[in-house]
Amino acid sequence: MTIKKYRLSFCNINILTDNIAEVIIDNNIVVTIEMVEEHDDFLCTIFNGDFGVLVNKVNTYSYTLEAKLIMGSIESMKAIASVNYSPDGTQSSQDIKDRRSNDSLNLKSFSGYEMGWQRAYDWLTLELSY
Repeated sequence: MTIKKYRLSFCNINILTDNIAEVIIDNNIVVTIEMVEEHDDFLCTIFNGDFGVLVNKVNTYSYTLEAKLIMGSIESMKAIASVNYSPDGTQSSQDIKDRRSNDSLNLKSFSGYEMGWQRAYDWLTLELSY
């Protein structure tokens, strides 16, 4: 597998397959609505059809309320897997899922300490196969 690597203003994006991107947000960042839009615009130029995102939370960061409210709103983004390495990361993922419950955001969290990255990748592959 050849991984294509890209740099946005606040994160690294690794294109793992023709429909899965890994996102690694920089340490100590507050993700804003503009950053989410930059991320979304970039992914829409990379992928032609449905895709999934693996958010690898190896760093500590947070989101503004506005960013939380629009995350995952791209119609072609079918699934988001969050790999968490801390209770704060897990809580942040759950908070986003709770805030977006009316949208039925397809977001699932995985522990980074229990083969979480591989499990997240496998789950995304399955979700995108439907």
